Amino acid sequence: MPGTGFADLLVADGVMIDLAVAGKDALLRALCTAAADALDLPAARVLERVRTREALGSTGFGHGAAIPHARIEGLARCAVLLARLHAPIDYGALDGDPVDVVVLLLSPEDAGADHLKALARISRTLRDPAVLAQLRAAESVAALHAAIAGSVQAEQAA
Repeated sequence: MPGTGFADLLVADGVMIDLAVAGKDALLRALCTAAADALDLPAARVLERVRTREALGSTGFGHGAAIPHARIEGLARCAVLLARLHAPIDYGALDGDPVDVVVLLLSPEDAGADHLKALARISRTLRDPAVLAQLRAAESVAALHAAIAGSVQAEQAA
């Protein structure tokens, strides 16, 4: 069923396990650099767009998860990177909890509905306590992928 999970949005090599960062700015810098490399985009532009969006309000939505996102000129499709942090960081999340699961969503500049649908799919998946537990327990990139694939299968079966 379309619109479930978000494994199909992951870029190649877009999963980072035990990413060690000192804080929110270092996290955004690391994610944006990896995304820029994977998508052949200028890293400075990606970071600037993500920081601009973050300045409007924290994308840390609760339960230790955050979905920083931005629209980027020159991008062909919605693209996602997933990171599980080595240690939770203060992200300024809405519930005040530190963040350790982060999904970066980048969308084409003119992808209004697609951007919102992707954001909703990611949010729905990360709101599932079982999926978050699997992501936190995963010991490999393959296990992180399996956690996302499992959420897609569970949603399709529902």
